[in-house]
Amino acid sequence: MSAPREELQNQDRAIVRIAAHLPDLIVYGDFSPERPSVKYFDGVLMFVDISGFTAMTEKFSTAMYMNRGAEQLVEILNYYISAIVEKVLIFGGDILKFAGDALLALWKVERKQLKNIITVVIKCSLEIHGLFEAKEVEEGMDIRVKIGLAAGHITMLVFGDETRNYFLVIGQAVDDVRLAQNMAQMNDVILSPNCWQLCDRSMIEIERIPDQRAVKVSFLKPPPTFNFNEFFTKCMTFMNYYPSGDHKNFLRLACMLESDPELELSLQKYVMEIILKQIDDKQLRGYLSELRPVTIVFVNLMFKEQDKAEVIGSAIQAACVHITSVLKVFRGQINKVFMFDKGCSFLCVFGFPGEKAPDEITHALESAVDIFDFCSQVHKIRTVSIGVASGIVFCGIVGHTVRHEYTVIGQKVNIAARMMMYYPGIVTCDSVTYDGSNLPAYFFKELPKKVMKGVADSGPVYQCLGLNEKVMFGMAYLICNRYEGYPLLGRVKEIDYFMSTMKDFLVTNCSRVLMYEGLSGYGKSQVLMEIEYLASQHKNHRAVAIALTKISFHQNFYTIQILMANVLGLDTCKHYKERQTCLQNRVKTLLDDKFHCLLNDIFHVQFPVSREMSRMSASRKQQQLEALFMKILEQTVREERIIFIIDEAQFVDGASWAFIEKLTRSMPIFIVMSLSPFTDPPCAAASAILKNRNTTYITLGAMQPQEIRDKVCVDLSVSSIPRELDSYLVEASCGIPFYCEELLKNLDHHRVLIFQHAESEEKTNVTWSNLFKNSVRPTEDIALYTSPLEGRTEVCYLVSGVRLKNLSPPASLKEISLVQLDSMSLSHQMLVRCAAIIGLTFTPELLFEILPCWNMKTMIKALASLVESNVFHCFRNSKDLQVALKQNVTTFEVHYRSLSLKPIEGLAHSEVEDLQEMEGEVMECRILRFCRPIMQKTAYELWLKDQKKVLHLKCARFLEESAHRCNHCRNRDFIPYHHFMVDIRLNTLDMDAVKRMAKAQGFKTEEEVIFSKSEFPKKHKFPENLSAMKIRERILHFFDNVIINMRSYKDDFTPQEACQCEELLQIVILPLAQHFVALEENNRALYYFLELASAYLLLGDNYKAYMYLGEGERLLKTLTNEDSWSHTFEYAIFYRLKGEVCFNMGQMVLAKKMLRKALKLLKRTFPCNLIALTFQMHVEKTRLFHFMNQHTQEGTLPGKKLAQLYLQISCFSLLWKIYSLNFFFHYKYYGQLAVMMEMNASLETQNDLQIIRAFLDYSLYHYMAGYQGVWYKYEILVMEHLLNLPINTETIEVIAYAADKLGHIKFIMGHLDLAIELGSRAHRMWSLLQNPNKYHMVLCRLSKSLFLKSRYKNLVQVLGWLWDLSVREEHIFSKAFFYFVCLDIMLYSGFIYRTFKECLEFIQHNEDNRILKFQSGLLLGLYSCIAVWYARLQEWDNFHKFSKRAKNLVPQRTPTVLYYEGISRYMEGQVLHLQKQIEEQAENAQDIGVELLKALEGLVAQNTTGPVFYPRLYHLMAYVCILMGDGHSCDFFLNTALELSETQGNLLEKCWLSMSKEWWYSASKLTGDQWFQTVLSLPSWDKIASGNVTLQDVQKNKFLMRVNILDNPF
Repeated sequence: MSAPREELQNQDRAIVRIAAHLPDLIVYGDFSPERPSVKYFDGVLMFVDISGFTAMTEKFSTAMYMNRGAEQLVEILNYYISAIVEKVLIFGGDILKFAGDALLALWKVERKQLKNIITVVIKCSLEIHGLFEAKEVEEGMDIRVKIGLAAGHITMLVFGDETRNYFLVIGQAVDDVRLAQNMAQMNDVILSPNCWQLCDRSMIEIERIPDQRAVKVSFLKPPPTFNFNEFFTKCMTFMNYYPSGDHKNFLRLACMLESDPELELSLQKYVMEIILKQIDDKQLRGYLSELRPVTIVFVNLMFKEQDKAEVIGSAIQAACVHITSVLKVFRGQINKVFMFDKGCSFLCVFGFPGEKAPDEITHALESAVDIFDFCSQVHKIRTVSIGVASGIVFCGIVGHTVRHEYTVIGQKVNIAARMMMYYPGIVTCDSVTYDGSNLPAYFFKELPKKVMKGVADSGPVYQCLGLNEKVMFGMAYLICNRYEGYPLLGRVKEIDYFMSTMKDFLVTNCSRVLMYEGLSGYGKSQVLMEIEYLASQHKNHRAVAIALTKISFHQNFYTIQILMANVLGLDTCKHYKERQTCLQNRVKTLLDDKFHCLLNDIFHVQFPVSREMSRMSASRKQQQLEALFMKILEQTVREERIIFIIDEAQFVDGASWAFIEKLTRSMPIFIVMSLSPFTDPPCAAASAILKNRNTTYITLGAMQPQEIRDKVCVDLSVSSIPRELDSYLVEASCGIPFYCEELLKNLDHHRVLIFQHAESEEKTNVTWSNLFKNSVRPTEDIALYTSPLEGRTEVCYLVSGVRLKNLSPPASLKEISLVQLDSMSLSHQMLVRCAAIIGLTFTPELLFEILPCWNMKTMIKALASLVESNVFHCFRNSKDLQVALKQNVTTFEVHYRSLSLKPIEGLAHSEVEDLQEMEGEVMECRILRFCRPIMQKTAYELWLKDQKKVLHLKCARFLEESAHRCNHCRNRDFIPYHHFMVDIRLNTLDMDAVKRMAKAQGFKTEEEVIFSKSEFPKKHKFPENLSAMKIRERILHFFDNVIINMRSYKDDFTPQEACQCEELLQIVILPLAQHFVALEENNRALYYFLELASAYLLLGDNYKAYMYLGEGERLLKTLTNEDSWSHTFEYAIFYRLKGEVCFNMGQMVLAKKMLRKALKLLKRTFPCNLIALTFQMHVEKTRLFHFMNQHTQEGTLPGKKLAQLYLQISCFSLLWKIYSLNFFFHYKYYGQLAVMMEMNASLETQNDLQIIRAFLDYSLYHYMAGYQGVWYKYEILVMEHLLNLPINTETIEVIAYAADKLGHIKFIMGHLDLAIELGSRAHRMWSLLQNPNKYHMVLCRLSKSLFLKSRYKNLVQVLGWLWDLSVREEHIFSKAFFYFVCLDIMLYSGFIYRTFKECLEFIQHNEDNRILKFQSGLLLGLYSCIAVWYARLQEWDNFHKFSKRAKNLVPQRTPTVLYYEGISRYMEGQVLHLQKQIEEQAENAQDIGVELLKALEGLVAQNTTGPVFYPRLYHLMAYVCILMGDGHSCDFFLNTALELSETQGNLLEKCWLSMSKEWWYSASKLTGDQWFQTVLSLPSWDKIASGNVTLQDVQKNKFLMRVNILDNPF
């Protein structure tokens, strides 16, 4: 067996792994039980300092993204340090200590061998320099190496306690080596004076250093006959533990240690506990390597007599034992102890992995002061200096495989060390520690700034004066500031409750206690600041507000002391004499002069101490003091009411609680407190207050998403923010104000946000990149706070290319998560970390798959515990998750008995029952989610890169089996036949799996093809002489039969479960895409991001589709294999999806451009000039004739061919609609070509659904273009095709689609009766098929047909179904359409189904919803209906507000019914506004009227509008004409509208038209408030249904357009 291989095997032994952390000096030493113990020897010391690592650590610790972290830093550090360690070991050295980015090595020999060993060490030093010069060239990094050498007598001191041992090397040689290194420049080797004295000078060429006895080595100059190898071998015989003989190939003899329990136990005492845990768990060396927020405490002890180890040993021992005991309380640890610069330094760290605790900085300062006080009293210690610094440092194992140590490196380590040295004799801290301590400012004193070596800018430096200083009156005010121009967001109910309680207190003269409980960061102090402000506005009472800190709890009677100081006015006194005078005046009638000294200690005054007081016991003094305070307060309450306001009341001491409890029983007083939940049970007095009937306990919760949005806009002073930023902050902050502020600071630090002047939406040039740029605005009442200067509005943008979801969390929030994570058991930590790999949302099944060696029962139990402790939330399905994400938990809960007080009896039993109940809930849940996204990111960053890859791969393999549409949708791709084009699977497929996938895509097996060929079904055709009425009857009869079959054979024809695709997107496809990104499998990730975009387009979510296309675009740029057809196809999909997004957003120019690009990539270039158009039209007509006349061919096309055809079809189906929008005559030919090409591609697929879709599109296009014979022919062909289909589960969906689409076409054509007949049948079919995405659309269409037919009973029934669906499925589109119809009913039908207020509130709460925001037609209709309502009531300010919003959506033209519904309402609003302008005789009224008339005529002329809208448009045109005095045109338009209404059966418009005609030409005058009176008398549907109001009466409740100008006024 080779030595390296044997060495690796030996390293698995625990003793070898422990020895790797220790020098040979300890491993092979004798373990004396005496502490301290001293040993003497001679040797050579090498001190190597490597500069450049600190800067590198800072670079990594401030990196913006999560993928730049500790692991890369470990690799770089160890690349360099291991090279040094290896050289030292090869040359026989022993690495004593690693001190950050420096190391100390020893060659221990007898004194007579020093001369030769110094030569060996110099040779080693020069080789290290040579090695680094080469490495610097390779790496191009600014790494500098400086080496100092010293030789002579060395003393080793061992000290510690029963559990931990430490060692130091001290003496003149140690001091000399440090001084030598300090003299060195880059690539220097400096010999100390003693080393130069002892060395072989003939071998060394040196350079003298001015004014120094030390020398600089230039090079070695051995004689020509000198053989260094022989010399080195001879020297190594004097080194006791240099590998030789059989072990000569080993770097270190300690690698061969055999198991020895006694030795192992002795060595363990020298190693940190977290390292021992790592060794026991057999974890990798890099496991503990992190960039981690910690607090560094550097302690330096200077001694009175430095030279004698025996003298200073006892002092170091005493200091070490005390430091260890102090640190242990707060989970701090000593990392290093070393002796340099005439002093002993302890490097202590709070917050190592697994040791993070809350209030870490406060504990570190408290420990520092305790250590300072103790060590200052230790005999022989002259000076104690302590530096405390907080921030992110590298914590990890540094060195070589055979010799390494756990250490900390970073700028914060350097700052703490420098403060310790430059500010001797005190405890100092940096500004981060000062800010994060949550201690009052008077505990600190800012020190003069000093230039400190190696620290560019440390920021302010503070002296910590101690945590037990005398109280400084006037410095315990509320810490939080109140800004006049800044609204208190999200806490309106809390403030209102205070106002009502205060009013009750003033009226009843009875004590009240109001407690606001909330976790840290929820804004409790801000609430109390607002309360103090409001309370101080009233003259008949006085508010006394104080803020406590953690140390307040440990100071007896502190809270009452501060409150009374404020009541007595002592807080404004500058000197004790002033306080004394003030006290004498206040208590002279209440307290005898001889008892005034009772106030000395509590108020720091100096009244003479009387004999009576000196004899009084402490308890008696306390009773006297409390009685005096009661008298003072009674006297004060008689003069004015008092409101005590206490922030951070969890820090009220026990004595103060007792006094407060007595106070509330004795006199009327109002106490308002804010507090965090009690970590320990409160004292008896506090419990009594909490249980008191006059105490109200209010729980503060998270802010709602809209409130966070408002806060961000106010904090940034902007009128809008990008939706991506809004989503990031709302999700990551979890509604916690402090989190939101820290996230914003982090973004600002990384310069992610940019601010620009707002441009009007009309001026903005729309491109793909800014399609969704600014879409989130604050609520209207907050908007006025977002402009820094009057008339100047700014908007916020994100820097191009920034990826918010990959940002590393802010250090402050990461620290909170680490505290929570480190408080968990190791098994729970592992579970959380594994869940973090999966993502923010995960399933129990996938978690179980990647957890190492867990059983399901253990996992469920652990999950239940973590759900109970609010690490995870669990949900039964994705709908529950979506509901939870839309709204944070309730922010306001009032309790009259504190819920935190549980009865002690049976508590443990209750907890067990609760946990068992939670386990049951977890077993039933399908989805889990991290409560705090920051926890997920923090836990994710703890993994090493290789470990991440292994787990991501496991996840991907598990998920890809389900990465398709749901069982209801037959497991197909979201992009048809997509997987045939791209090889994306990780798992190999067997033949059964291939057959299942093929069948899911519609392919037949060979047997099925043979069977189908043996059947020759009879072809159904309608007889040519059959009348239209008979054909209609047959069609409806056919659909009725299908419905009967579906109901009769439910198990055969209807799915067992509803569509689950939306849930699969969240728990399978999106995570899978992200896993492939992490694995750098970009082609696979791209595939799934395109699937996601397509899926969300099917679900109507344009914004999410846009976001995932953005991810896809980034991945597309990374793919290098550009020539492959699969890559080209992915590009084509990408442009097709972009085209659909643009189409849905009404950006037709962009959409057309994208779709043409997609077709070009598919080698189906769409013509761009009339010549090419003519030629292509001829080709396509020939193809269509061929397809229509050939017999159907059995068999199927290859999957790749079908994938291309389906993609072409989707492009053509959008293109013909785009061309139909254009007014230019020749564009209709482009539209005709596109629809024909869609038809040919569909026929080529041989797919029934595609063919029927194409036929119906072809029919609709020709109807709009006026070719009646063609559209009728293809509708008949559709029905004949349907009649020939075999009835099975797949064809049922085709039939349902055909009924739905035919009903839609009939509605557009104005055949309302047939539209209702077809729509009702489609509704029944989709209902049975349990497809909510189809079902909601057919309900929407059916409701509009019924509305125009005035069939209100049926309409209300359909609206009921629509409402139930919207609530059950959390379907925002359905709910919005429901309210759209409700507004229409109020405006045009004359009754109320849902009130106007309810409709308006829905719009205001949901107008920023991403589904509605980017469904321009629906939002246009809602805004326009509201505008029309206000115009009718002549509330013109409100009209303009909503009309302006609608106007911004008008340019987003889409050829959809929704858009034309919306635009007709918008035009009605503009017509009503014209009437007002004419009435006011506005100058441009005539021009506006002419423009309106042109716009209305243009809408009628468009061949995408549909005749169903013509009656309303003609009605409006008639009104414009009569307003402008054109009676002839008015008659024409009115009669046309009436005729169309009659033909279509549009009873609603017909009734209104008749009333308008009668009204306009009558002599009656319309009063201004007539519609207002009508609105007040509008009946509800309940009254109509009960028969109290007839429908005939309801029809009279029409708005009559005011006509008071019959002659042309111009």
